[in-house]
Amino acid sequence: MDIVHTPVLLEETIQLLAPRQSGELMIDATLGEGGHSYTFLSRFPDLRIIGIDADKDIQNIARKRLAEFGNRIEWYTGWSQDFFSSLQPESRRPDTILIDLGISLYHYRKAERGFSFLQDEPLDMRIDTADGVTAADLIADLSEQKLADLLYANGEERYSRRIARRIKAQGKITSSKVLAEIVAQAVPPAYRYSPVHPATKTFLALRIAVNRELERLPPLLEAALDALKPGGRMGVIAFHSLEDRIVKNFFREKGKNTPNTPIHKKEKRGIVSLLSRKGVVPGTEEVRNNPPSRSARLRVVEKYVHEFKEGQ
Repeated sequence: MDIVHTPVLLEETIQLLAPRQSGELMIDATLGEGGHSYTFLSRFPDLRIIGIDADKDIQNIARKRLAEFGNRIEWYTGWSQDFFSSLQPESRRPDTILIDLGISLYHYRKAERGFSFLQDEPLDMRIDTADGVTAADLIADLSEQKLADLLYANGEERYSRRIARRIKAQGKITSSKVLAEIVAQAVPPAYRYSPVHPATKTFLALRIAVNRELERLPPLLEAALDALKPGGRMGVIAFHSLEDRIVKNFFREKGKNTPNTPIHKKEKRGIVSLLSRKGVVPGTEEVRNNPPSRSARLRVVEKYVHEFKEGQ
């Protein structure tokens, strides 16, 4: 089996999210090729996992990879928010939830959906190919002004107006390679020949928009934390400042004093404890061996077990 993705912050994730008692249930909310889940299942023989992914193709790879663990892993194909929101009151609540917001290298190297600006592929960029519009359709439908705003908001692209103008002047674009070339032609030479490919932020911005990544994140975090068992832990790995800011602010808000939360009269606290206030980042060796990890940041919280008596 040809596995192309290396899970980031693996040891740090295990250290913070390792089972603390036997028979725990973990939700791998963004399974990918199953790298994190494979290691957790290997090291903790009585752990059970539910693996979730919206991309049925990559989930099929994970199914083959994790087949050796038999019924210790269950599967859900779809968006994680939908899974957590669909849990019934009588459903078992997870002890641990892991959400890795990164895009697997599989999508860049094997999906053939235009995620990579280094290859000539159909300009799709959808994680779930049955959901939403393609990147090509999005570009075609947006006005120049709205496209520029999108590139700036989602990708923090400083040359967003120049790039949007050149894209719209081109007409219909259906190839990732053609789009990358257009972006390179639109920016100044110093930017074009910098160490980072000039189309990096444009492709990031379009991928975020196509998959509604920033739009989906707040309700996902809310639904996941609500589903988490009291005393359980939840970890989120983010890869760019926009999503990490959402995660950081969400956890910080949930860690504040919350008057409407049923807690013991003498206790003044939120519903989670922050276990990694500044976030955990990869070390020098990991970045050297796995360059895509360089922007990763792991944040972990533990959900309080609130104790209170009626009438207090």
